[in-house]
Amino acid sequence: MRDVRDYKYASGGSDRLNTSSPFNIKVRSFTLSNFTLEDVRKLYQQHTDATDQVFTPEAVDLAFHLTQGQPWLVNAIAKEIVEYITKDPSIPITPDLVKQAKEILIKRQDTHLDSLAERLREDRVRAVIQPILSGLELEDTPDDDRRYLLDLGLVVRSQEGGLKIANPMYREVIPRVLSQSLPIIQPSWLNPDGSLKAQVLLDAFLKFWRQHGEPLFKSANYPEIAPHLVMMAFLHRVVNGGGTLEREYAIGSGRMDICLRYGKVTLGMELKVWRDKKPDPLKGCYFQNM
Repeated sequence: MRDVRDYKYASGGSDRLNTSSPFNIKVRSFTLSNFTLEDVRKLYQQHTDATDQVFTPEAVDLAFHLTQGQPWLVNAIAKEIVEYITKDPSIPITPDLVKQAKEILIKRQDTHLDSLAERLREDRVRAVIQPILSGLELEDTPDDDRRYLLDLGLVVRSQEGGLKIANPMYREVIPRVLSQSLPIIQPSWLNPDGSLKAQVLLDAFLKFWRQHGEPLFKSANYPEIAPHLVMMAFLHRVVNGGGTLEREYAIGSGRMDICLRYGKVTLGMELKVWRDKKPDPLKGCYFQNM
């Protein structure tokens, strides 16, 4: 997001960062346009020139893909890697290290991502984000509200002219933030060797939904996508044990696409919701899977 709130120094310390690292983020907030892939290459090359530590081409490409050039995220990923994950400049920076840094940033919710969480509580943000996450058409939202989210950098225009979440990291952060209050789940879906039992996983989700679905509906800040949030929160507890979760949202599709990878198991899911006075979504699912 752009124009995030200033860093806060509880001890009244200096706002000088006292380091020449190219990945330091300015203390006072200001607006930057997103970096291009070439911009990211040049920025990361500054670190290589100074330390001889190489970012592999695949790592640069992945960092750009995850951030779509969002300046704070581009810098934060690199800073996390070179200052905390691997300080040894002889170790090349690979896609695996980029993924590790991404996960740390999401879990830690530094200033930038914490600011995103605050924005999600705003009514005009909810009015746009909620239908995007659920795959529904945007209602007659004011143009000012749409421009507000575009200006924040929370959403961007798709090739079709609609709106979509600005980058994969935001796509992952948003549902995690909105589902933080969900209870802990015991992993009953693993075999003794740690592999995933797909049917047991789905059965465990149904049991979890029956126990917690209705209370979560009542307490959710985004009630229209409460089922989606519960499902994603549940699956995040699965991947915390060693898998990955990818999701795609598209306005007007009426669904959320989810891909869970855990060891040798890959589960592709379309999440749709029954709605009053709307066609049965199962019919569409059968057609798509023919």
